[in-house]
Amino acid sequence: MKAEKKKNVVLIGMPGAGKSTIGVILAKVLGKDFIDADLAIQKEEGRLLREIIEQEGPDGFLAVEERVNAGLKPDAAVIATGGSVVYGKRAMEHLGQIGAVVYLKLSYPAVESRLRDIRGRGVVLREGQTLKALYEERTALYERYADATVEEDGLDVEETLEKTLQALEMLIE
Repeated sequence: MKAEKKKNVVLIGMPGAGKSTIGVILAKVLGKDFIDADLAIQKEEGRLLREIIEQEGPDGFLAVEERVNAGLKPDAAVIATGGSVVYGKRAMEHLGQIGAVVYLKLSYPAVESRLRDIRGRGVVLREGQTLKALYEERTALYERYADATVEEDGLDVEETLEKTLQALEMLIE
């Protein structure tokens, strides 16, 4: 039996991997809507991501993120998720059912060089957790949920877009 093709594309990966940047262009190329899940969270909550993290703590933020992502019901869209979405099993199962999940993968040195203001970006770091530990923890989750992986190291936006389109050929309508 042939796998059913999906109408939506879900981009996952570390902060700084270019999910929003690639997502907007991908949506234009594919003729789909674009949803930035972080902006959907901010709109629904009426607060910035970092405010939610400050007020609710990391676990509270993750609960909000999971609820919002599990409630997304696009018809034909590219969804750029927040880097921590993979902690929410219910959200990831939902996103995997409604879309083809593409992991935009960067090496740790590339992530480190792209992330200047990690706290200001609303990145969920636990007390005493390093970016390296976060990277290692999340990499296994990204790999578990991905239908396709795009290795981004050394690629510019156009090259990443091209590799992403190639990865999606067999996965989406």
